[in-house]
Amino acid sequence: QHFNMVFQAAKLAKFVPENASLEHVPFGLVQGEDGKKFATRSGETVKLKDLLNEAVRISGEDIRSREDARNELSADVDRVAEIVGIGAVKYADLSMNRESNYRFSYDRMLSLNGNTAPYMLYAYARLCGIVRKAIDQTEGESLEWPEASDIVISHDSELQLIRNIVKLPDILNEVERDLYPNRICDYLFETSQKFNQFYENCSVKNAETEELKKSRLSLCMATAGTIRLLMDIIGIKVVEKL
Repeated sequence: QHFNMVFQAAKLAKFVPENASLEHVPFGLVQGEDGKKFATRSGETVKLKDLLNEAVRISGEDIRSREDARNELSADVDRVAEIVGIGAVKYADLSMNRESNYRFSYDRMLSLNGNTAPYMLYAYARLCGIVRKAIDQTEGESLEWPEASDIVISHDSELQLIRNIVKLPDILNEVERDLYPNRICDYLFETSQKFNQFYENCSVKNAETEELKKSRLSLCMATAGTIRLLMDIIGIKVVEKL
């Protein structure tokens, strides 16, 4: 009743259009790794700015610790670290059922394994690398996506990937209707896993025929486009190298 009164008052005051749909969306609590209320050691509320800065710092240290990253991303580490660090915090929050409590953990949210932002960013960067190698594009250049072609199904993993990708409109409709953004993250993770199964069984660069190569490149582009779109919807940028 309280929220209905608030919503009606907002419409009477013209704060929102008369036909706007206003709903109360409950959220769970963010807890520390000890299961207690998330706070500093002194018991104070953690500031979002400090939390994000720490995530970016940890992400930067991880990127700099990798030999290949020092060579390829040396001039871009700060930008990539900010994307990964801030993206990790956003994704960790949105990937949980909003009504459930969850334990905040830098190690878990910055992991390259599991349903995390770094995992999804790595999946996208890997897709870019697969396409770049398949079209023999020089490293260092911004990726130029080839034109899409007709799809030829030669393996069950291709079919499973396609079936997953075409669920995208239904997923977006569900999220809009029910207001559970974690379904976007679940779908992203499922899509990346379907792609991994496809790539394990179907070579792109060394496909048996040119027609099959173009078909598999199109599947790579469709998968990359799906990841890029959904990451953008939840406010996370993607990178072509990680």
